Amino acid sequence: MPRSPLTGANVSLIDWSKKLGSVNQPGVPTLRSVDHVAVTVPDLDAAVAFFVDHFGGELIFYDGPFADPDGDGMRRRLNVDPTATCRLAMVRLGLHTNLELFEYEAPDRSTTEPRNSDIGGHHIGFYVDDIDAGYEYVRSIPGVVVMEGPNGVDAHAPVAGQRWFYFLTPWGMQLELTSCAGEGFYEGLPGARMAPPSRRWR
Repeated sequence: MPRSPLTGANVSLIDWSKKLGSVNQPGVPTLRSVDHVAVTVPDLDAAVAFFVDHFGGELIFYDGPFADPDGDGMRRRLNVDPTATCRLAMVRLGLHTNLELFEYEAPDRSTTEPRNSDIGGHHIGFYVDDIDAGYEYVRSIPGVVVMEGPNGVDAHAPVAGQRWFYFLTPWGMQLELTSCAGEGFYEGLPGARMAPPSRRWR
């Protein structure tokens, strides 16, 4: 049975949720955390292997295929073409991140990854302690395209001391490695604090 983060007492998950909700409650009732981030990939098995082999991912499960050949459930539930089919995998990355990967077959789907400047452009940023070692490793992954870097930021920027670079997976999804100079980096940011990286991967 979990312990309440407020009192340390043993509480049920339902009671725990209610207690958490009473402190700085956001707009959505009982909201507790980000559960997962999801992206669509062209080859589910290849994407799972990429994150497991190179980024310490742990495959949690596969699911599907999902379809509704006699109705429009796919449109109503997932906002895709009614004839679409999909399967998915859940990959855990580190202590707190669940990455849900989808592979679709649909007659109207785009097969081009959005750029950063496109609506829907996105990337996942990974924190590393040694950005130079990370850069050399990523460069060695077959099929990966590494952008210019590692890059620094202006000394007067809110994230002064940060170094980073972008790279593309073999299927064109954009990722980032980032690092900072000191232990107090995240605590020292002005205003609301960024969520800091975990002290260990798992």
